[in-house]
Amino acid sequence: MSLINTEVKPFKANAYHNGQFVTVTNEDLKGKWSVFVFYPADFTFVCPTELGDLADNYAEFKKLGVEIYGVSTDTHFTHKAWHDTSDTIKKVQYPLVADPTGLLSRNFEVIIEEEGLALRGTFVINPEGKIKIIEVHDNGIGRDAKELLRKVQAAQYVASHPGEVCPAKWTPGAATLAPSLDLVGKI
Repeated sequence: MSLINTEVKPFKANAYHNGQFVTVTNEDLKGKWSVFVFYPADFTFVCPTELGDLADNYAEFKKLGVEIYGVSTDTHFTHKAWHDTSDTIKKVQYPLVADPTGLLSRNFEVIIEEEGLALRGTFVINPEGKIKIIEVHDNGIGRDAKELLRKVQAAQYVASHPGEVCPAKWTPGAATLAPSLDLVGKI
């Protein structure tokens, strides 16, 4: 069963955000678009490149009213230590959520049980708390923040334009489609 269009399960987690320890809950997601970016672990190799790429594009996500949450099975203390010692992670202004029990990773179905780590999972959540986009892949393959931004823009467009869909490689301002019997076999 897919998690698409399901509501995020209730959770409460510690996070490191802008020099403070904060609490993040499922209620914090309501009323705005959110992106959960699961990654295996702090102090690793591909993970800082992804989190740094998101940090470099964070202002663009914020312009769209989107909050990003980086999530790993590390503790919030480890997130702080990584932030304090890595020039790349120092750029991160979005919450780094701690999931040491693996509850969030299990809820989003990205846990690697035998390792206690998460797969690289990306989840776009709408203001009602429902998952609209899922991308999960092998931990050796890094993600691209600009492609994620494009997907968020498409999800927001479809949400605000009922009856329209975004074709492959759609970008804001490009033509959309209105599914109908007249289009069948003509694309």
